Amino acid sequence: MRLDGVRVLDLSRLLPGPYATQLLADSGAEVVKVEDTGAGDYARTMAPESSRGFGAIFEMVNRGKRSVAIDLKTETGRAVFYRLVEDADVVLEGFRPSVVDRLGIDYETLTAHNDELVYCSLTGYGQDGPWADRAGHDLNYVALAGLLDMTRESPDGKPRLTGYPIGDMAGGLFAAFAIVEALLSRELGNTGGEYIDVAMADVVASFSQSIAYQSLTGDPAEPRPGETELTGGVPWYDSYETADGNWVTLAALEPKFWRAFCEAVGRTDLVDAHGSSDPDVLAALEHELCDLFRERARDEWEAALENVDAAFAGVYAPTEMVDHPQFRARGLVERPADAPPRIGFPARSTTDPEATDEMVPNQGEHTRQYLADSGYGDAEIESLLESGVVQ
Repeated sequence: MRLDGVRVLDLSRLLPGPYATQLLADSGAEVVKVEDTGAGDYARTMAPESSRGFGAIFEMVNRGKRSVAIDLKTETGRAVFYRLVEDADVVLEGFRPSVVDRLGIDYETLTAHNDELVYCSLTGYGQDGPWADRAGHDLNYVALAGLLDMTRESPDGKPRLTGYPIGDMAGGLFAAFAIVEALLSRELGNTGGEYIDVAMADVVASFSQSIAYQSLTGDPAEPRPGETELTGGVPWYDSYETADGNWVTLAALEPKFWRAFCEAVGRTDLVDAHGSSDPDVLAALEHELCDLFRERARDEWEAALENVDAAFAGVYAPTEMVDHPQFRARGLVERPADAPPRIGFPARSTTDPEATDEMVPNQGEHTRQYLADSGYGDAEIESLLESGVVQ
């Protein structure tokens, strides 16, 4: 997972695009945030604020990047950007469709300056279709993609907002995957430059594989929230409250896990209930499990079942998650002494990138450096700075 030598120009803001390029930066790519000369990335000032004065979300997904500030609404600013494109491998943007055309930074225009450019557009609904120009955020994408409907406790219950912005993060993840795929294709000689259209709603819809068949075929047993195995329809795959008001999860889909659980808690009389479709049997079993789990606190259940193959785990708040021994052992949560804490890259490899600069860039902090790298002389750079075209 070494992307050393790959330069990415990131025109995106807020969360999805910066998360995508953070994954690339964590893999060794050189990521340059191209911000405007006004507010820059809005996430810089979004609450809550970090101890270093950045918006916390901004700090979490912009580590080790560089920042240049250019006014792309000016002809001179676009000329500066075109010079940067000449030496880039990737451009990622998150504007609504047609905005890049108005700015003169669309794929066709940029490939005139670099015909091997990988260009990725990451948007809510994609570049075409009746919803392409519609405004949206994560909640809208998961609503369209069917996920929000499946968060109901029952078919007539209220949809529950997901705790994490699934559409934003999934879209960023898939954009990073597609970019790496295009870079590999280019290096293999299969393609040259390439245009990638990633829609966050599409990505979330692709997560529906476990229930998609019934929906696609009009199966009368179309999955409904609270009725399928994975949405609370069976007692052996559900969450339960414990004696201390916390919660635990049991996911014993396989009979062997269910048997191991029953044996461990001294309830072998429940073994044969697994797999039943009898509503009375399921209701009785749900009642038994509710009573059982209320007998002990969450951590007591964790201790009792930690060595049992029962597909069991406690429910943890994010504040507990970041200190959990499992994630500490994996090195996922990083708290360097001289840089912001963070949730690190969620994969390990025998060829992880070398340690990189973890600091978060100030807006336009590296403008001079990249203009000089692109061939601008000192006098030209000073003139551009004084004009306000760059910052």
